[in-house]
Amino acid sequence: MRILVINGPNLNMLGIREPDIYGKRTFHDLEESILAWAEEIGLDAELYQSNHEGDIVDRIQGALGRFDGILINPAAYTHTSVAILDALKAVGLPVCEVHLSDISGREEFRRFSYVSLYAGKTIAGKGFEGYREGLAWLRDRIGAGAP
Repeated sequence: MRILVINGPNLNMLGIREPDIYGKRTFHDLEESILAWAEEIGLDAELYQSNHEGDIVDRIQGALGRFDGILINPAAYTHTSVAILDALKAVGLPVCEVHLSDISGREEFRRFSYVSLYAGKTIAGKGFEGYREGLAWLRDRIGAGAP
């Protein structure tokens, strides 16, 4: 099973950006963890990070026919991007949305997620471990043959 893992804007600044919210571990640490967890459970994960909405949309569209599912942390685009939502709906792959912080307990504008309108599961507030949980959920969902 091939999984596309997408990280949105500013996640490349992990360890530097607001460590009281996101922790001191780096984006490199996150990517290494994701790849190790994917391998542990028999997934082939491809990692992608962009600060640009259109690039994320292009990558989602390019997943059609190449990947079995998408794990996405849309970051700030969570709350603003109908384009990312529409791209996810268009490709029709199973999607798990993940957030390092608990967006439901943050500023009011961060509490709504466009991506959650399509994602089969949203995991928030579990830090790096949320990605592990999301990978396992996708493996089980895809293995069961569910869209």
